[in-house]
Order: sequence, then C-alpha cells, then structure tokens
Amino acid sequence: MTPPLIHLAEAQKSAPVTDWAARISWVVGLLVFVVFVYWLMRQGWKWRGTLQGDLPELPATPDDPGEPELTLSGRYHGSTTAGQWLDRIVARGLGTRSRVELTLTDQGLDVVRPGAADFFVPAAALRGARLDKGIAGKVLPEGGLLIVTWRHGDKEIDSGFRSDRATEHPAWVEAVNRLSTTEHSTTEHSTTEHSTTEHHTSTTEHTETEGAR
Repeated sequence: MTPPLIHLAEAQKSAPVTDWAARISWVVGLLVFVVFVYWLMRQGWKWRGTLQGDLPELPATPDDPGEPELTLSGRYHGSTTAGQWLDRIVARGLGTRSRVELTLTDQGLDVVRPGAADFFVPAAALRGARLDKGIAGKVLPEGGLLIVTWRHGDKEIDSGFRSDRATEHPAWVEAVNRLSTTEHSTTEHSTTEHSTTEHHTSTTEHTETEGAR
C-alpha cells in the first residue's frame, strides 16, 4: 500500500474526540442563564405589583347584572394605564392573560375569566371603547383588539380583549360607547338637578330669613 493510501486509511479510522466536559458546561451555563432571566422577570412582576398596591379591589358581579345585550368569547390580553399601551397593570390579577367570557348589560360589563379573577365594570365607570392593535406588549393585526377604557378608583384603565370572531368587535365598540355616553349624560343631568335644587332651597331659606327680620 502506497504511503498516501496508508494515510487515507488512518484518517478514516480516526474518530474525532468529543469534549463532553465542555459541552456539558455550556449546556449548564445556558440553563443557569435562562433561569436567571426568568427570576429577573418574576422579580420585576412582583415589584410592579407592589407599586400598584393602592389599586382597589375589583368590583364583583352584582346579583342582578341585567339582561345581556352582547356576549363575547375570546381572550383577555391584559390591562394598562389608559393611553399607555406598555404600562402594564398586574395588580388584582389584571396582568394575567386568559380565556374570557364578556357580557354587556345596561348595568355594565361582566368579565368572566376561567383560571383568573373575574371582575365587573359598572356602567358608570365605562369611558368608551375602540379598536386597536396592541396592549401590554401584545401586538395583533390592525383592529385585532377590542380596547375598553374604564375608571377604577383614581385610575383610568385600558383592557384588551380579542373575540374568537373578530367581526364582532365593531358592534362592541358601538354598544360600549353608547352605554358610557348615556350613563354620563344621566349622571350629569342628575348632578345638575341636584345643584339646582340645592341652590333654589338655599335661596328660599335666605329670602325667608330676610323677611322674618
């Protein structure tokens, strides 16, 4: 056998030596890094929840929520400070994404979430609805999200929902906006009447007092 053929045969018989220690060290290092990043995320979540600890308890569904006007099955994608789609709210379970069943009545919006905390948005707390594409870091096609704006305590909140049938979204925007407008008009009218009555009563009492003098 000629020398070149001998060298070729030796090369074919030689198997590369695997450095298992280096590979194992690399895999362990990667796992440690992943766990560390996850821990940092958890700590950030807890820290944000602590900062939002002044958010009041979420309202529960009343015994008589009213007749359903619209219903929706889909997903809840999170809540943020109104107008700030990345300022995620995690307190009171609002940061947990989940399946959702929505029901709109003349009393408000009932939010039922399997595996997460349910809550109810009274009609007086509704501020409106719109179509959008992103909330709490979740981005969908244009108009793919139903955003409901509502007030809770001293904070205005945007909550994002996506129906299993996205064609339902426009009807929800119209209905929520109509309900919130009607509720605010009623409240303002009641406040005006109350102020007028108080002013009239005060004026009458003042006149009677002056007459007695």
